[in-house]
This record gives sequence, structure tokens and C-alpha cells, in this order.
Amino acid sequence: MRKWKRYFCLLAWMVAAGVSAQVPADSLLLELETCQRLAQDNYPLVRRYDLIEQARAYDLSHAAKGYLPQLSLSGKATYQSETTELPFDIPGIGHIGLPKDQYQVGIEVQQTVWDGGQIRARKRQTEAASEVDAEKQRVDMYAVRERINQLFFGILLLDEQLRQNDILQDDLKRTYDKVVAYMAHGVANQSDVDAVRVEELNASQQRVSLEVSRRAYIQMLGAFIGWNLPEDVSLQKPVPEQEDEQSVAALPGIARPEVGWLAAQERQIDVQESALKTGYLPRLGVFVQGAYGNPGLNMLKDDFSAWFMAGIRLTWNFGSLYTLKDDRRLLDVKRREVEVSRDAFLFNTRLEAIRQDAQVHGLRRQMADDEEIIRLRGNIRRTAEAKVKNGTMSVTDLLTEINRESGARLAKALHEVQWLMEIWQRKHVLND
Repeated sequence: MRKWKRYFCLLAWMVAAGVSAQVPADSLLLELETCQRLAQDNYPLVRRYDLIEQARAYDLSHAAKGYLPQLSLSGKATYQSETTELPFDIPGIGHIGLPKDQYQVGIEVQQTVWDGGQIRARKRQTEAASEVDAEKQRVDMYAVRERINQLFFGILLLDEQLRQNDILQDDLKRTYDKVVAYMAHGVANQSDVDAVRVEELNASQQRVSLEVSRRAYIQMLGAFIGWNLPEDVSLQKPVPEQEDEQSVAALPGIARPEVGWLAAQERQIDVQESALKTGYLPRLGVFVQGAYGNPGLNMLKDDFSAWFMAGIRLTWNFGSLYTLKDDRRLLDVKRREVEVSRDAFLFNTRLEAIRQDAQVHGLRRQMADDEEIIRLRGNIRRTAEAKVKNGTMSVTDLLTEINRESGARLAKALHEVQWLMEIWQRKHVLND
């Protein structure tokens, strides 16, 4: 409930302040799921959903207009070298023949009655193509989630390194003060002080580098979610649920958007195959023609006249039968290509999930030993401090033990973040 309240407050703040507004660092604790949702809404590619739907509506509207009456206008003027004429003269009338110069302007209206299912097939193909585009869009948008995961956990890793760097600098400062005090008792000399100072400067340089990297990651994350994030914004470390640690073998089937995209391609091929039969079915329609010209329907009358004609037209083209078998074989090849792509994707995805499952369990085992390693390194460091105080160990050796203890603490912190990152990456791979 607390997470949802925070998310709704976040959305309300966005509406009030604007998408690119500055976020107060002390009023917001960003969560991974929130960043994923905001990135999905803010990513420029999201606008393609509306474009796909608009294209689908236009194509369907265009296909449906095939049932509307088709109007055509034509005109011609010709001069012929020879025309039809009677081989004799009619008494009282004389010679009868068509003029060599002929003119005609006409209009024809056609209405499809039955098109062999071609218009319906075009609609189904439009729907199938639109579904493929929509599923491909989901695949592209799903990739944004992985990029958010990488940025989010990258920032958490940097936060842990900065936190351990602070601890290291505190340890080095205390060591510096002790070494300065040892100089008064002749246990240490100036070179020992300089050695500690060098380690302090190295730690300070490391912090500058970490801060620069974190600043860049924060800016990239802010660009993805549409927020102008402050450099010191805090991220909430996600907490895995119990089922997040289960073995890959116990998980259900993979529900990635790529699977839906490949299934949509198979359905599109099925629609294309069913549309092949429309190429060899008959077409039936009615028409009305009207024209004005010389000659008219009365071929024996050398004069301009108007006329009309109405009727039924049946056409049956068998030319598509020549390529029907090859068209079906081509679609069958495409169907097998989709099947191979799906099998390869599922195989590679499961392999990746198995690798991540091994990483999760391996990191879990390392985390179990991290506390003991830190405890032992702490004992070694304290023993080294006592030896330096007694003059039986050099300051350089003490600095080595301090760095080793700091490395053990850093390893524990990084193992924890890497463990979480692998869990969420596995969730992404399986769309769990």
C-alpha cells in the first residue's frame, strides 16, 4: 500500500509540476517499478502505438470502399481509314456507311456483387499486419525495461561504492591521525605519513570518478523517465519476493513479447494462405453505361446521339492457378522460418535464464561468506594496528590490511546489488 501511495503521489506531482520539472531530492525515493512505468510512458517510440492504429483504420476503410460503386469517365475521338458500309445503295436513301471520323464521351458505373472474397481477405490481411506491427512495438518497448534495469542497478552499484569509499576515507583519516601521533614516539616517520596521505588522495580520486559516473547515470535515467532528476536523488533498493529465487526448472512458460510477435507472424501467414483462393474465384458485378457520340448504338445512323446500356458482368481469371502451388510453398517456407526463430529464441532465452539462475545461487553462497570475511579482515586489521603501535609492523603493511578490509566490505555490498540485479534480469528475461 505504501508503494502505491508513493507512486500516485509521484504522478500527481508530475501533473502539477510538469514532466521535466526539477524533483526535490528529499521528497522522492525512486523505485524500480516506478521508473519502468514512467519510461514506458515517456519513451518517444510509444507514440507509434497510435500510428499503427491509425494506419490500420485507414487500410480497413480503404478495403471497405471496394463495395462502393466505381465510377469511370472516358472519351475518344478517332479517324479510321475504312469503316463498315452497305455494298449497295438503298433506293430513296442512297449510300449508307459509317463516318471515318468518330467521337464518343461515356460514363460507366460498376457495382461489385461478389468479388470472390477479395475484399474480406484484404481486411483480414490488414488486421493481421496491424497485429504484427503492434506486437513488434511491444517487443521494442519491452527492451526499454531492460535499459532501465541496467541504469537503476548501475546507480545502486555506484551508491554502494561511494558508501564504502566514505568508510575507507574515514579509516584512512583515523590511521593518518594515529601515524602522526606515532611519530612523536618514534614508531613512525614522515614517509609513513606520506604513504597514508597517498592512500587518502587515491580514495578521494576514486570518489570523484564514482560521482561523475553516478551523475551521468542519473541524467540518463532522468531522460528516460522524463524527469530532471537532482544529482543526489535516492533510489529504493528492490526487495525480491520469495518466488523470485525459485529455480528456472520450476518456472512456467516464457511469456516474452517476442513469443507473441512470432505467433502474430504465423497468424498473418495463415491469413495470406487463405487469401490465395480469392485469386481464382469468379467476380460478379452489375454495370450501367451511358454515352454520347457519333455513331451511337444505331450504327447505321451518321449522327450524334445519346445511349445507355445496363447489364451483369462475370469475369473468371485462372491465371493465378499457374503460381498457386509455388505461392503455397513459399508461405510454408515462411511458416517454418517463424517456427525456427521461435525455437531458437526460446532455447536461447532458457539458456540465459539458466545462466542467471546459476549466478543468483552463486552470489547467494558468496553473500553467506561475506560477513565472516569482513569479520576476519577486521581482526587482521586491528592486529596490524597494534603491531604498528608496538613498532613490529610497517605502516605500509597496515595500509594493505585496511584496503583489504575495505575491499571485503565493498565485495559484500556489490554482491548484494549484483544478486538483486541478476534476479530482476531473470525476471526480465522470463517476463515473470
